[in-house]
Amino acid sequence: MATGHTDPQRRERILAATLDHIADEGVAGVSHRRIAGRAGVPLGSMTYHFSGIDDLLHEAFSRFADGIVTVFEHHLSPARTPAEAREAVTDLVHALSEGSRRDLVLAHELYTLAARRPEYRELTQNWMHRSRRLLERHFDADTARQLDALIEGLALHRSLDTAPQSRDLTLLAVTRVTSTT
Repeated sequence: MATGHTDPQRRERILAATLDHIADEGVAGVSHRRIAGRAGVPLGSMTYHFSGIDDLLHEAFSRFADGIVTVFEHHLSPARTPAEAREAVTDLVHALSEGSRRDLVLAHELYTLAARRPEYRELTQNWMHRSRRLLERHFDADTARQLDALIEGLALHRSLDTAPQSRDLTLLAVTRVTSTT
């Protein structure tokens, strides 16, 4: 393993190890020592790259949120019509709910942290804003806001349900929220 200045991926390994640790043990278990051990880096690297645990958590969760926004973009960008956008949202819900348990746990660890601490609430607000902007390419702002919440709720319910709802039922819910009356 490279050390010192010859290890340009050290910071990235620390961030990845932080997210892996949070997914396995929760935010409460994060410490410089545990993350350094998990990342295979000297303990001093932690304070070299991050000003403290909050800086580390904020950066790690920012990377996580960026990844989820990328998933939104991947699904929503190709849609050209309202019907294609509804199909894309349905696919997105199923991709999120059938994805890794790691992402589900990380999202909820971040939500819990944001419920307790305003600086993380700002991070989640930025994440929601970015997701909604992608939805607003296809739907009005109010609908995008409702749809964003629907995506989160359906993905959570599908991922935890022992008999998750079908794609047809998901599409029906998306259609109801996005159809004008």
